[in-house]
Amino acid sequence: MENEILLKLNKVYEPPTNILDTLFLKKGDYEKLYKESIENPEAFWGNIAENELFWFSKFEKVMEWNHPKYQWFVGGKMNITYNCLDRHIKNGKRNKVAYIYTNEDNQEAKITYGELFESVCRFANGLKSLGVKKGDTVTINMPMMIEQIIAVLACARIGAIHSVVFGGFSPQALKIRIQDANSKVVITSSWTKRRGKKIFLKSIVDEAVEDIPKDIKIIVAQREGDFYEYLENEIDFHKLMESQSPVCEPEWMDSEDPLFILYTSGTTGKPKGVLHSCAGYNLQTHITSKYIFNINEDDIFWCTADIGWITGHSYVVYGPLSLGATILIVEGAPDYPDPGRWWKIVDKYRVNVFYTSPTAIRMFMKHGVSWTQKFDLSSLKILGTVGEPINPEAWLWYYENIGRNRCVIVDTWWQTETGGHMISTLPSLPQKPGKAGLPFFGVKAEVVNKKGEILPPNTVGFLIIEKPWVSALRNCWGDEERFKQYWSEIGNFYFAGDLAAKDEDGYIMILGRADDVLSVSGHRIGTAEVESAIVSHKSVAEAAVIGKPHEIKGESIKAFVILKKDIEPSEDLKREIKFQVRKELGSLAVPDEIEFVETLYKTRSGKIMRRVLKARELGQPIGDISTLED
Repeated sequence: MENEILLKLNKVYEPPTNILDTLFLKKGDYEKLYKESIENPEAFWGNIAENELFWFSKFEKVMEWNHPKYQWFVGGKMNITYNCLDRHIKNGKRNKVAYIYTNEDNQEAKITYGELFESVCRFANGLKSLGVKKGDTVTINMPMMIEQIIAVLACARIGAIHSVVFGGFSPQALKIRIQDANSKVVITSSWTKRRGKKIFLKSIVDEAVEDIPKDIKIIVAQREGDFYEYLENEIDFHKLMESQSPVCEPEWMDSEDPLFILYTSGTTGKPKGVLHSCAGYNLQTHITSKYIFNINEDDIFWCTADIGWITGHSYVVYGPLSLGATILIVEGAPDYPDPGRWWKIVDKYRVNVFYTSPTAIRMFMKHGVSWTQKFDLSSLKILGTVGEPINPEAWLWYYENIGRNRCVIVDTWWQTETGGHMISTLPSLPQKPGKAGLPFFGVKAEVVNKKGEILPPNTVGFLIIEKPWVSALRNCWGDEERFKQYWSEIGNFYFAGDLAAKDEDGYIMILGRADDVLSVSGHRIGTAEVESAIVSHKSVAEAAVIGKPHEIKGESIKAFVILKKDIEPSEDLKREIKFQVRKELGSLAVPDEIEFVETLYKTRSGKIMRRVLKARELGQPIGDISTLED
């Protein structure tokens, strides 16, 4: 049995023939197009930009690069909402459903492209009536609801810079982001519901703005059953729209005009505001949605990410909308009221493309396959993963139990800073469990040492991108020095901050953050490697490892382990897990300590916060925990 599993984990999976027939990029296209994109990027991207996007005024030059600054589609004028809305309506999609919404109470709402267009225009006009203009910043702190999408698009319509803040942040974390962005308006909702309990977002916003010494307007989307009187600076979301025209001409935006700020936390200190601009971001999210997710005209696309994260920006809003897709959004917890919730939704709405995180996959692994077997998942064609490296065991579980051995898995690597997918396995290419895949078009990714020298195949090193790509961050809001660091830490390359290894076929395996590296007896060991080895034990659902100071080894390894359902912890089990790691990675990687736990510290995007585990273990200050899920 164990040998059979090892064979599966090391197998190369060819895409099913029924998938190949539907692909925009056929087998064999990748090599030719990738070569073109690297050897002649200006011709390659110029041609795609002309054919895939609508321009009010065509760009004069495809790219300028004066290290570290770069510009794409110089002189072009466009508006991302025109590509997401107007052109689809003009092409006969007015009555096509844009979004399907559902929540924990199984309530449902749908909005067509025509209705979404009019709602966005009404709200955009409402913002203008409050004095919001091009270049102003607007903070959006809302749950997963259609009104949130309307607010985001309305800002982009008039050239206001949106800063979406996840609805689960503390008042202090929200306050920092409102102040740093210098927002004139905050848009929120009265509450959201998670695990059957209401979370009152409006009160969080009230606390966040009470000490901000300026007149800031608050727009509130009241939900069913709510009623309260507004203060002088507060406006009702829906009433603001009612009196407005359903037509709002889009602001002509320069290709490099700012589109949004999205704050991403570092390990300590103030969050950094990653700034993305209009045209390049539009193109990257559009083309990756088309080629990696292969969204066809009648497909239902479901990305489970919250819009408060970059995955939600790029693959709940802008990418699939630019393609004219029908998108599913779901409010609430994935396993409430029971662990079958997501699979029931896939069954009900006949979802075709499903995109989620390895953390969610491992959670469902822990619940067992009985919950997946209750539902018809035959509509699924393409499965995606995002947010962190997926260990081969979780990849295989996903492939067998959700994809039922007949779906393609696209494992995507990218970041808030990159804007869109950078490394993935296109659906027409062979898939390797645990390996993200090959660089996307225009992305020259290499694995190097600290001097920037390319390392031999299968050698762990630092992942870098040699040249700017179309959706690269344009700056860090108010902190240009932080932006420059991305392009100066290793040579003149973009340093992603991740460890990786590239195999003989060019497939890249992401091994975790470079600062998540253990140094045991002078040997560098990636935390992801050790965690993957632990999770390969049949009783383990999830694991996180940290390094602890050791007077002889430099660091010793401690593992925090979540067991699968109905598995009892024991000293014998600890010994088994250690033996598993020894077998997979060798004696250096064997944890000195194993602690069985019920949960792990994670961000709301699903990343394990090892620094918090380490700080707690060593009795040190835990720093900023505003991004913690709980």
